[in-house]
Amino acid sequence: MKKIVTLVFVSVLGGIITLSAYKFGFEKNSDTSVESTPSEQPFFVPTNYNTTNTNLTTAAIPNFVDAAEKTVDAVVHVKNTALVSAPMTLQDLFFGRQQAKRAQIGTGSGVIISPDGYIITNNHVIAGSESISITLNDNKIYDAQLIGTDEKTDIALLKVEADNDLPYITFGDSDAAQIGEWVLAVGNPFNLTSTVTAGIISAKSRDLSGQNSQSFLQTDAAVNPGNSGGALVNSKGELVGINTAITSQTGSYIGYSFAVPSNIARKVVEDIIEYGNVQTGILGVSLLNKNSKEAIEKGLNEISGVYVSEITKKSGAESAGVKVGDIIKKIDDIEIKKYSDLSGYLKTKRPNDVVNIEVMRNGNLKTLPVTLSKTDILTVDFLDMELKNLSDEQKIQKDISYGVEVVKNNNDWLAENLGISSSYIITDINNIKIKNIEDISVLKQKLGGNAEKYINKIGLINRNGEREQFIIR
Repeated sequence: MKKIVTLVFVSVLGGIITLSAYKFGFEKNSDTSVESTPSEQPFFVPTNYNTTNTNLTTAAIPNFVDAAEKTVDAVVHVKNTALVSAPMTLQDLFFGRQQAKRAQIGTGSGVIISPDGYIITNNHVIAGSESISITLNDNKIYDAQLIGTDEKTDIALLKVEADNDLPYITFGDSDAAQIGEWVLAVGNPFNLTSTVTAGIISAKSRDLSGQNSQSFLQTDAAVNPGNSGGALVNSKGELVGINTAITSQTGSYIGYSFAVPSNIARKVVEDIIEYGNVQTGILGVSLLNKNSKEAIEKGLNEISGVYVSEITKKSGAESAGVKVGDIIKKIDDIEIKKYSDLSGYLKTKRPNDVVNIEVMRNGNLKTLPVTLSKTDILTVDFLDMELKNLSDEQKIQKDISYGVEVVKNNNDWLAENLGISSSYIITDINNIKIKNIEDISVLKQKLGGNAEKYINKIGLINRNGEREQFIIR
């Protein structure tokens, strides 16, 4: 019994000693080993935790099904048959045979724009055609008549005669199209029936020529060669562009495609139907190109707008009071940031139309109404000659569809040796057909400052209406 009591006492005593050692030894040491450090505030990234409603309404996203249903049957396959000369063979040369002709087929797309069979396509799709056929989405085939073309905008108008009204696409307002807006490209790539691809408008007023002569809508909707002449439509199924070009080193789509804005295409078609040709209205100003030496010297590369460097005499701009040094900021509520914005909008206008231009002058904004002029008031200097476009009356009188008129000749050598004087018409230079003064401007840029050294052949129509060809050695 004593042993048990002794064992219990020793156990209790050992527990008391152990507990005391823990309290005064271990816990005390633990307290003194803790270092006091300043607390760091956590880094927060601004975040929106509001959940998005996944039950989107129909108005929140484009209804591609409706847009496609409205358009696929109105986009057609265009087949262009042209006769081209086959290569000469040794047998042809030996027997004196003429070059044989062979049929060459080109294909593209087209858009029906009226129930009575008017179809819009690209000029390059039907260029050089001997015959044109149209295949509808239901595989019906019709022969098509070429009504008219415009090379500058690459637009052509066709017409088919069908027994019944045809499905068609209505024109939308391409000026109202916005960057980031969804669009569908509808066409016939690779000779398939109507095919639809989707994308967004990537940019507006794109110029691929480098001469400020184009104003395309740029999209990232997949477009391939067979899409040329097809429709670019918005989510409502309205036509906002005619698919025209791609930029690619392989010939196939790589992410960029371009369309003629519908407002330009509609105006071209209306002009062809009403006048037989395209009516061009001009503002009557010359603009300073950015990145030019003069623009850099004047510090004008940073401006938003276009700088007026010259006023055309007798133009609407001169009459309205536009001055050299004005910066054009807007035209009819269209914001102008670069030249292609301005030129693209003017392509939707005709001579005698009135546009309101907003200019910045001496730090103040001023709005001026300008009546657009005809192109025959424009002149260009070349080889010390002043040249201008032919009027429609001159073309009819001379029975010619191209050429530029000599207004004034200050080149003594050309006057004395070739007899060139005012009223002469230049039709070709170095075997290059001269359609208008824009062709002269392109030629000047190509030949540079010493153009006279590179001119070896000139085609003319003299005052008597006689054609002449001069070879210059």
